[in-house]
Amino acid sequence: MTRPLRPSLYISVDIEADGPIPGPYSMLSIGAAVAGRQDADGYTAANPEVHTFYRELRPISDAFVPEALAVSGLDRDRLAVEGSEPVSVMREFAAWVRRVGRDAQPVMCGYPASYDWTFLYWYLLRFTGASPFSHSGCMDMKTLYATKARLPLRAVAKGTMPRELLSRRRHTHHALDDAIEQAELFSNLMAWPGV
Repeated sequence: MTRPLRPSLYISVDIEADGPIPGPYSMLSIGAAVAGRQDADGYTAANPEVHTFYRELRPISDAFVPEALAVSGLDRDRLAVEGSEPVSVMREFAAWVRRVGRDAQPVMCGYPASYDWTFLYWYLLRFTGASPFSHSGCMDMKTLYATKARLPLRAVAKGTMPRELLSRRRHTHHALDDAIEQAELFSNLMAWPGV
């Protein structure tokens, strides 16, 4: 007898950081938006502006890469004073994921997921001891597109995608803006039959 499958709730997550890896460098902001839900009947897109999460964090070290910091435009000196403690942010985020997830299994989705997932998972384990996504609940939109488009992964960039798949929103490098934009891309990819 097989157990009924729990639905998946896809949550688009974008982070801004001041370096390439967590630990030596810091996550400075996190944005998340519910993209949609998938069950045995298929995928249903959500309005990504309805269920969102955004926080700015206090840096965890003095190290930073100026070029990485310049991407987001966030002020480390301001965040050192005004940013929220990482432990508080990650606890709030995990509680938010559980609340919006209800009966579904949460899945983080990102473009590309590898960078954002690295920081997200490290921060969740470091500051809360657990991840609401478990250890493998992430989906990379770049890989999803490459698979459906039958392209090598390294041939994929947003500029190579059909325009109808892309969000009409601008990519601003503000974590919440980008999470919402990527949630729309994810829903478009899930609906796209591929080539």
